[in-house]
Amino acid sequence: MRPTHHRRVTAACAAVVAAGALVLAGLPGSAAAQADPSSPASPMTLSPAETASVARTSPGVLKAMQRDLGLTSAQAKARLVNEAEAGADAGVLRDALGRTFAGAWVGGATSATLTVATTDAADVPAIEARGAKARVVDHSVAQLDAAKARLDRAAKKTATRDAPVWYVDVRSNAVVIRAVRASAADDLVAEAGVGSSLVRVERTEERPRPLYDLVGGEAYYMGGGRCSIGFPVTKGTQQGFATAGHCGRAGTATSGYNQVAQGTFQASIFPGRDMAWVAVNSQWTATPYVKGQGGQRVGVGGSTQSPVGASICRSGSTTGWHCGTVSQHNTSVTYPEGTISGVTRTTVCAEPGDSGGSFISGSQAQGVTSGGSGNCSSGGTTYHQPINPLLQQYGLTLKTTGGGEDPGPGEPEPGGTWASGKVYAAGDTVTYGGSTYRCLQGHQAQVGWEPPSTPALWQQA
Repeated sequence: MRPTHHRRVTAACAAVVAAGALVLAGLPGSAAAQADPSSPASPMTLSPAETASVARTSPGVLKAMQRDLGLTSAQAKARLVNEAEAGADAGVLRDALGRTFAGAWVGGATSATLTVATTDAADVPAIEARGAKARVVDHSVAQLDAAKARLDRAAKKTATRDAPVWYVDVRSNAVVIRAVRASAADDLVAEAGVGSSLVRVERTEERPRPLYDLVGGEAYYMGGGRCSIGFPVTKGTQQGFATAGHCGRAGTATSGYNQVAQGTFQASIFPGRDMAWVAVNSQWTATPYVKGQGGQRVGVGGSTQSPVGASICRSGSTTGWHCGTVSQHNTSVTYPEGTISGVTRTTVCAEPGDSGGSFISGSQAQGVTSGGSGNCSSGGTTYHQPINPLLQQYGLTLKTTGGGEDPGPGEPEPGGTWASGKVYAAGDTVTYGGSTYRCLQGHQAQVGWEPPSTPALWQQA
């Protein structure tokens, strides 16, 4: 890895970003700065903020971030740029550190600080050379993920109603179990056979439940219930939307916010996971938008997953727009109906009827609302089913405002295994134009985001 040193964007710089200039190309070490657009050997590449379509972030998202995160307009814009860059840097370091990588997270009002943890003190210079803070810890992410996987398996044999939530917490370098009764957490740990040094138990009164009573963010109805549309999608020529699995089963008919016949659930998983998709009839058209503050449309540019600590906003048919931050990925949570795994825990509030609705960071789709505790008056915790596994599970393509044009006549697509529409996870490798690339951040590929032009998402191996 070539050492680089990044400086994060300050709020004062964010006005330039808002104007769409995104002068990350002028930042030391930024990917765009390393390419000479005049050189045929160095094609123009997209910076992390350009890849994340930060310049096209809806004003509604920015206003909601200001309201719920206590930010100024400039801070909100700077935060999105910093989070895009941090995600790319974390991906590079994850790949470079390998088995010693122990997680990454952002911090500060504008997410100006990236911290990367490692189990090997020898990695500190490489981390700091990338402009990140280094933290040496006892357990790698791989060890924590393995411990959580054992808890997930044990939950199939052990009652977890009184220990309803567990997740990998990279900031504390532990698998955290949130329990109403400590004995329930002890039973789960014993059944899993996980070492005590890997686990921390936190007392809680929360008992999460699916937000049943219910575009992105708009309402839809099935029988006597109401949920919210997550993200419009396509499957071949069929149009539809992604939503929560607990909202309906395969074959369940839906009607739209206007009570007009809309579509049918094609597939659904709940519990275990909380994902589903609905195919709509010809009266409905999928668009690359979710419903923002005051009904304003918010464009969806892609599905790059945000890091722990990043800002995130939610749209739902009951409470509208609310923002918060990503607390943990890879969370398991027990509802009365059973346990679901692989969800993301956030500080965003939600209420019944918001289920299935959109979670979005800037312009990047994150997931569909699953459940939670609390409300939007006193505050709460909400979980979302990540969108990329949902797209992958059902072979769906997210509707986006981003991407480029398909190659025209005389512009053949370079050979390789990379494919537009495929969902890639961090660490996946592809070939493109005779070179091999490794994925840095999970996302669904789209035309215009080819590996050579998106160093925020791909690194040449």
